[in-house]
Amino acid sequence: MTNAGVPDVTDHPVRAADGRYLEPRLDPLSRTAVMRALVLLALAVAFAFCLKLAEVNPAALARGFPRLLEWASKGWPPYLDDLDVFAWRAVETVAIATVGTAAATLIAFPLSVFVARNVTPSPLLSFPVRWIVNTFRAIDTVVFALLFVTAVGLGPFAGVLGMIVHSVGVITKLYAEAIETIPNAPLEAAAMSGANRTKIVSYAMLPSVLPSLASVSLYVWEANVRTSTILGIVGAGGIGIEIKAAIDLLDFQKLLTLSVIVLIMVTVIDQLSAWLRRRLV
Repeated sequence: MTNAGVPDVTDHPVRAADGRYLEPRLDPLSRTAVMRALVLLALAVAFAFCLKLAEVNPAALARGFPRLLEWASKGWPPYLDDLDVFAWRAVETVAIATVGTAAATLIAFPLSVFVARNVTPSPLLSFPVRWIVNTFRAIDTVVFALLFVTAVGLGPFAGVLGMIVHSVGVITKLYAEAIETIPNAPLEAAAMSGANRTKIVSYAMLPSVLPSLASVSLYVWEANVRTSTILGIVGAGGIGIEIKAAIDLLDFQKLLTLSVIVLIMVTVIDQLSAWLRRRLV
């Protein structure tokens, strides 16, 4: 103890005799400090390993940046002759995302009831459903779209199918997490009143989580619009077809026009989705 009645070393905040609180002093050789240092060292080594695997090369970026600026300068003035075609492709892109998200929402809701631990009718069935949903979520939309292109041919339908499968995984997981946050009291009260599983879900669960579920679907729709802009790269429709053609032909004027269209489209969708979410939640 010091003359003021303050301990020299503490391992937790204490109140000194003069009324002040003394914060703990860190011992660099303590077990906690050593473990933190080891964790930070492991993270640093792992990040350095990732940099090596990713072949990060700032010098290559510095050498290539002037060429990138040269290509960007070739994009002016923008190409406007086929503006009606590009606009139609943009509408097609939004349509792919809209249909894919709507269909995925209808499929994901019953699956989320099976996955959510507090309302699942069968815990044994919940595990395989969760495993399937995680598989859908782990594989990207573009990969599914490429698979469906081989099945149904080129065009936006393949993009819709690929988006449905991936979105089912994403929406189901987010729906289940939202359902698991609701209080158990309304569900238990409905069960004690003799309501069956369908009525419990419809009248006790759904009103509590409907705003959150709607917000999730809007967010996924917003993300899917951005994703659908590149589905054309694998032949699955949308404005990505025009972007790929412009890149292959090094047509920078057309690429600039398409990039501006994508920027406008995504911005409008983002703002619309954000406005709708604020109204729902």
